[in-house]
Amino acid sequence: MRGRYVQVAVPVPVRNLFTYQASGSLGLGALVEVPFGRGVKRGVVVGFSDAPPPVGITIKTVARVVAAEPVVSRPMIRMLLWAADYYLAPPGEMVFAALPPIFKKRKAAGGGGTVLVAGAEDSAGERQVLELVGRAPLQARVLRHLIESGEADVAVLERHIPGARAALCALERKEFVRVFKHTRLRRPRVADLPPPGEVKNLTAEQERALEKVVDALDLGGYGAFLLHGVTGSGKTEVYLRAIGHALSRGRGAILLVPEISLTPQLVSRVTARFGQRVAVLHSGLSGGERLDEWRRLQQGDALVAVGARSAVFAPVRNPAILIVDEEHDSSYKQSERLPYSGRDLAMVRAREEGSVVLLGTATPSVESYAHARSGRSVLLRLTERVQQRTLPRVEVVDLKETLPDPVERVHTIGPRLADCLAETLDRGEQAILFHNRRGYSSFALCKDCGHSVKCDNCSVALVHHQKEQQLRCHYCGLSRPVPSRCGNCGGGRIRLFGLGTEKCEEEVRRRFPGARVIRMDSDSTTRRGAVSDMISRFASGEADILVGTQMVTKGHDMPGVTLVGVVLADLGIHLPDFRAAERTFQLLMQVAGRAGRGERAGRGVVQTFMPGHECIVLATEHRFEEFFEKELDRRRQLGYPPHKRLLLIRASHPDRSVVAGLARKVASAVRVEGAGRIEVLGPVVSPLARLRGRYRWQMLLKSSAVKVLREVSLAVMMRLKAPRGAKILFDVDPQDML
Repeated sequence: MRGRYVQVAVPVPVRNLFTYQASGSLGLGALVEVPFGRGVKRGVVVGFSDAPPPVGITIKTVARVVAAEPVVSRPMIRMLLWAADYYLAPPGEMVFAALPPIFKKRKAAGGGGTVLVAGAEDSAGERQVLELVGRAPLQARVLRHLIESGEADVAVLERHIPGARAALCALERKEFVRVFKHTRLRRPRVADLPPPGEVKNLTAEQERALEKVVDALDLGGYGAFLLHGVTGSGKTEVYLRAIGHALSRGRGAILLVPEISLTPQLVSRVTARFGQRVAVLHSGLSGGERLDEWRRLQQGDALVAVGARSAVFAPVRNPAILIVDEEHDSSYKQSERLPYSGRDLAMVRAREEGSVVLLGTATPSVESYAHARSGRSVLLRLTERVQQRTLPRVEVVDLKETLPDPVERVHTIGPRLADCLAETLDRGEQAILFHNRRGYSSFALCKDCGHSVKCDNCSVALVHHQKEQQLRCHYCGLSRPVPSRCGNCGGGRIRLFGLGTEKCEEEVRRRFPGARVIRMDSDSTTRRGAVSDMISRFASGEADILVGTQMVTKGHDMPGVTLVGVVLADLGIHLPDFRAAERTFQLLMQVAGRAGRGERAGRGVVQTFMPGHECIVLATEHRFEEFFEKELDRRRQLGYPPHKRLLLIRASHPDRSVVAGLARKVASAVRVEGAGRIEVLGPVVSPLARLRGRYRWQMLLKSSAVKVLREVSLAVMMRLKAPRGAKILFDVDPQDML
């Protein structure tokens, strides 16, 4: 026992830990139940104290020990408490974000699944069994069996002890056991993908990069690396060999990817190399499946965790290395509720674990590259593709000349791109067409009054989907038929404008009737495993053209692809976000990099109405260093990261006037608290002024020190009380400016 009192993280929206009197011996990371308000809640022990409570304060006692063995390790607790403090988040919610959701629940549904004993890890469990003997012998027998075995499958238990299922229902009502429903774990489907060939020899650049990482692993302690490798340069093989070296030393590894469902090839390579030692974590798993993988890692049956953002919390034992693939991707930052960055927390966890962190990408974020250049991390470079393959030659096409009417044009594919597609198909090669808008038409417009059909809940135009003949909101899901008359003027000239991937697919099929086409966007991949199936079919040559949104840019390695076409490169450039040019640059470089990864050279065709825009020119010419220098200078002049630190405050409420008043009140308090220390932009209506029925206002805080931003925001949080129904989000290091 470490102290008379324990500090418990309870998952409630309050920025406090709660103090309780210990009952028996409690270790750090234990899962407990504590009296909270008029009820009982789950919590995790994160600290100890012998200090007596203030006079007049009664300290309640821990009600029950659910799991005496730590469910969160000591280094993880340090990281999670740091994250709660840094991101101004409730510590209980941050701690429980690291656990399977089922750990929050005091009662679980009965039936099939895995049974875990609740509170039977010490002598109290034996006493409970003795109390049942004589009154309920079958329940006592089942509970004694579980205490001895630790856990059991319901079906297996029923075979050993007839009547066990009914006994379990009774034990669950008494909260002596927890029954977790689950189905057999279904990993992302990768079996149909071409097996990855064994890489026998590394390039000289790969050897040098790997040597530096291995030296850091052998040395022990914290080390940070940025692996900047052009597309097709073999970053994944460096990852795999670094993981293999960590395993050879008896330690574990974590590999983070932006979106697990969009990287089936990478998952395939990891599992092919390390087999059952790999656990895959992602949001598509059911509660029971996620628990299965979590327990495999916690018990040491699996040593490598692969997953998206939240896999940074994976209970890998003694991780030697944390790898963040495509570190520039904005999906690593959660922008609602708990706005943490998986990439940045990987660096914090590596520091707490005494591990190496390796960030990898072909297009580093401006912040990460600046940190590497300043010495905060070691910069490793892979400047050439493996097997001396060349980067694709990219041609920029000015749509102003080839498609003179940008509103009512008949074609989405210009003459040059169409010719290149025809040549590619004639040679029996494959092509990818990228357009970052799904649906068929972007909006419906009245030609009499100019009124567009908008969502009732969000301040966006409804997108037309041809297959369902519906207008749909891509934020809240609202769906309705295309109106025959304008709701504003009553006119009957409703027309559809703009284009999405659905229209692109239709045009490709019409103009190239013999081509086999696959469309990959969030509309066509709703079925579980759909992405893996599509990638598998395309990689095995069952299709000629892959049409898709940003999904097609995510690290796919397709040796048969020799042409990449960008239907419209301008879509993201004018967004009200200081990272708009950077993200457009990254997208173009990434998607162009899908071409020419096999024996044949690749090429790209980028259609744009802005052929001279800096980010388009530099991306199509693969000039990253020049783009970085220009972007860094622009941000220096405007005061954006990495030169200044940012904190976004966003207020929302169902009532427009309430949120406007609240935003002005918050801004006033911020200016008082931060006078002379911070710059405040706003408050203003958010670019997405209404989302899911809530009106939104926001303000942006700037300072040279993030500590100042957090101090000011915390003071404002303590002073102001939000009106009923209002929400205020404090987002440190924001990625979502909309």
